[in-house]
Amino acid sequence: MTQQFKEDGTVVPVTLIKAEPNVVTQVRTKEKDGYSAIQLGVERVSSVSKPQAGHLKDLPVVKTLVEFRMETVPADIQRGTEVTVTTFEPGMKVDVVGCSKGHGFTGVMKRHGFAGGRATHGNKDQQRMGGSIASQRQGKVIKGQRMAGHDGDMRVTVKNLEVVSVFPEQNMIALKGAVPGARNGLIMIRTHERKQLWQ
Repeated sequence: MTQQFKEDGTVVPVTLIKAEPNVVTQVRTKEKDGYSAIQLGVERVSSVSKPQAGHLKDLPVVKTLVEFRMETVPADIQRGTEVTVTTFEPGMKVDVVGCSKGHGFTGVMKRHGFAGGRATHGNKDQQRMGGSIASQRQGKVIKGQRMAGHDGDMRVTVKNLEVVSVFPEQNMIALKGAVPGARNGLIMIRTHERKQLWQ
């Protein structure tokens, strides 16, 4: 993250995102496939598996393929078309989808914000414990009971982020605020109306 100055002099916290051009690898139509969608490819690599290489025949070799459903596919989008950051303009609202940072196996205080137990008055080695989980009469532990366990590393969507500026020369886009995921992670940026998509 960094910060940028608006024209009125206010400081805006922004996240700089490297957005390489995406290649349209497949176009699905309602007449042929039953629904409308486009498949975008990103992360160019030197080699892929033979089935994927056959699917990407006459196209740049990409590692990740993601399909986006749309109401109608614009006529100017065909197989091989490149989608760049010029799709976005400053002031637009976008949704960002990413995989949150993983924290491994964590306790209830870090995972759910439990306050913890007392340090004295008969308490020993129970300061960070979860406490009672249910009565014996109730039987099994109810579903959704907050306990220690795997934390993070899940799909997160942040909505209504503002596009502050676009840098077509560097293939970069600056979004106001923070986005989910670690550095060098893969995210999806889509317009708030979800008519134009970007990965």
